[in-house]
Amino acid sequence: MGHGVRELVLELNGKTWTLDPSRSYALGRDPQGDVVFEDARVSWRHASISWSGRGWVIEDHGSTNGTYVEGHRIQQTEITAGSAVRLGNATDGPRLGLSAPPASAVGSPAAAQESVPAQPAQVAPAPYPAAAPQGQPPQGWPQQHQHQQHQHQQQQHQQHIPNNQHPVPQHQQPHVPPQQLHAPPQQAHGGAAGAPPVYGDRSPTTFHQLALGRVMRIGRALENELVVADLQVSRHHAEFTATPDGRFQLRDLGSHNGTYVNGQPMAKSQTVVIGPGDIVGVGHSTFRIVGDRLEEFVDTGEVTFSARNLTVTVDGGKQILRDVSFGVPEKSLIGVIGPSGSGKSTLLKALTGYRPANQGDVLYDGRSLYKQFAELRQRIGLVPQDDILHKELTVLKALRYAAKLRFPGDTAAAEREARIEEVLRELKLDIHKDKKVTSLSGGQRKRVSVALELLTKPSLIFLDEPTSGLDPGMDRDVMLLLRGLADDGRTVLVVTHSVAELNQCDKLLVMAPGGAVAYFGPPGEALNFFGYGTWADVFSAFENYRDYDWAGRWRGSQHYQMYAADAGGDPVDAAQPVSLPSRQQMRPPKPQSWVAQLFTLMRRYLAVIRSDKGFMALMVILPAVLGLVSVVIPAEYGLVAPDDGKAQFNSDAGTIMLILTIGMCFSGAANSVRELIKERVIYERERATGLSRSAYLMSKVVVLGLITALQGAIICGIGFATRELPADGLLMPPAVELCLVVIALGFTSMMFGLVISALVKTAEKTMPLLVMFAIVQIVFTGILFKVYSSPGLEQFAYLMPSRWAIAGTANTLDLGRLMPPWDRQNPGDLDPLWEATTGQWAMNVGVLLAIGVVCGVVVARLLRRHEPEVMRK
Repeated sequence: MGHGVRELVLELNGKTWTLDPSRSYALGRDPQGDVVFEDARVSWRHASISWSGRGWVIEDHGSTNGTYVEGHRIQQTEITAGSAVRLGNATDGPRLGLSAPPASAVGSPAAAQESVPAQPAQVAPAPYPAAAPQGQPPQGWPQQHQHQQHQHQQQQHQQHIPNNQHPVPQHQQPHVPPQQLHAPPQQAHGGAAGAPPVYGDRSPTTFHQLALGRVMRIGRALENELVVADLQVSRHHAEFTATPDGRFQLRDLGSHNGTYVNGQPMAKSQTVVIGPGDIVGVGHSTFRIVGDRLEEFVDTGEVTFSARNLTVTVDGGKQILRDVSFGVPEKSLIGVIGPSGSGKSTLLKALTGYRPANQGDVLYDGRSLYKQFAELRQRIGLVPQDDILHKELTVLKALRYAAKLRFPGDTAAAEREARIEEVLRELKLDIHKDKKVTSLSGGQRKRVSVALELLTKPSLIFLDEPTSGLDPGMDRDVMLLLRGLADDGRTVLVVTHSVAELNQCDKLLVMAPGGAVAYFGPPGEALNFFGYGTWADVFSAFENYRDYDWAGRWRGSQHYQMYAADAGGDPVDAAQPVSLPSRQQMRPPKPQSWVAQLFTLMRRYLAVIRSDKGFMALMVILPAVLGLVSVVIPAEYGLVAPDDGKAQFNSDAGTIMLILTIGMCFSGAANSVRELIKERVIYERERATGLSRSAYLMSKVVVLGLITALQGAIICGIGFATRELPADGLLMPPAVELCLVVIALGFTSMMFGLVISALVKTAEKTMPLLVMFAIVQIVFTGILFKVYSSPGLEQFAYLMPSRWAIAGTANTLDLGRLMPPWDRQNPGDLDPLWEATTGQWAMNVGVLLAIGVVCGVVVARLLRRHEPEVMRK
């Protein structure tokens, strides 16, 4: 050994190693490592010890449960003889003994050679297949796959690989919050056996002493005994009370975002008894009772995430996602690519809990996302491919309304504004905050969508095709943005078709046709793994060889053992169907009351309408034009019978009312026919954050109803201004009665428009259905031909709003006697709905409104189809 080098002896389980400063020593569960551990809390490649030139250094390689020196979790630090080093847990993890070598051994090469065990022969990675021409499989695939699969099966029989340990390259070292570095050692496994894990059994952020009979209140307000500075937490959220029998009572104080016990929501103001085995969730903080102390774990965003054997089966037994497993450490950016039909969108829904997999599980730092979705959904952000904001609003207004809906009802405006400004500065959007979203570039709009999700400080962010439609420069900007989000302490997963900036990712997940994993590992090694020079060649091979066992080749490879074997879980457990809590338990609470949500949604909708000058002008011009059209029809006698002593019929009266009612019918439906389809992505995302379906629908009904009523008044004002009306009405002046019927028709037609908007899949399909709706209304009014006393036809006409609207106007005008009878031989044969009585008028208007209410129920049911599956009742 060189001059001045201090020697160090490492001892573990009776074995000793005299460390050689010329090389590094790998510590972990990997049998190919230098110091091998069998403890499940130790990661596959956990840490290493090496000589730095001045002293011996131990370096953590992104392990799940951490490396501890003198009780503190470290990333890299110097060690000497006598240093207390533990892996996996600060108090009872495997301990490394460090000492100085005996005097006789100092400087003795022979002694060093005896104490250091012979190094096992390193298994060389299986050679990658030779590159092949585009569209052809690389040479040797079948033989290589068989060899690797056999090797993989042998390894599976020889060792059991725990599920929560993920190998991490050295460059992905986790950042440890300062409060964890100085926290006193705690018993990470405190509590009853089988207690749910808390943040992968990390050391607590802090702890609080509990005293018998003392009430410890938790909340955002400073007067609480335990202050949680989190906008997801109510001002007075919950309280703990110690009982004489050694247990504790937990009472929810009417919190907005809910209090959770073992991942399940408590009812508002409910009181439950909890013990050492229970985990309490409040916002981004989790609490656990250990002895007479309350340990607090704060989710700072640095969490691990893994998928275990995810399988999704649709009707007919077809698997669209097949046994997908991978795990990622904290502060990682994961890219997901694959050809069409490879299950990327299905995987995204399974990972976010929107559509839980039929088999397997998703682990959020060791906690089941599916079973604890109601709590953990607050810590997950999702940016769909389409923008999740109203483009007509300015950036600042869009974020204000989003914050109003997502934060608790007791959050002050100043608190929301502070958080919005913080996010705008972080994403460099503060200079664009007063610009309309529609005026921003594609990359800037995507930043605003990300900003909206960052308001609630999610630890996991999922993005679906964020670079779709962007030029290469914007593509790079978006990927650099995501890289920065990961570096700042979040885990980011992005589904993309763009392969230009994959080098920004820490890991790359490649999906093969059929929904299986073809590769998971560093992006720089992916093309070499497949044996092709470009991604175009890889995707062509996927298409041309769809029946090839891509997943089998992956599972039999060295890359699988290095990067994904730990995430696979127990295959026996994976074969069992997912057992989920009830829908009621999985649905998140509403941050705002129903009334508060309704008024916020109404204000936002009105702001969107006000910002669209063209739409506002069209809302006034359309009814005015339709009213003027009716004026063009000459009618010497207006809407009354002639007073010439001859014929007592006015044939033009029915035509005038037909034009006015159909015009209102078309105008009302046109107002709403696009309103739901254009906001579908926004609604789906907001519904997952606690938006009330009925409040959302009611906001549309109220605002559109007021607009439709205004349009009805314009149509009637123009249409009746130049017409002579009867002297008296049934209940009110004739003009008022006719206008109320026309407005009622507009309301019901508007509800029909909402049905169309909720029914279609694309906005382009709304216009043909709107035209068809208007034409059908013309046919069944009862003005053009006789509808009553026609079996089948009469009953079908009852479903048409125009049928009841014309009947309502006929009651006021006595249209049954004003128009020539259909049967000239029997003038007394009148349409029973046209009878000029008060009761019949009330019935016609009542049925017209009832049809609108039924349409509202239908819309609510159709909206349910466009919600996350876990939200459906």
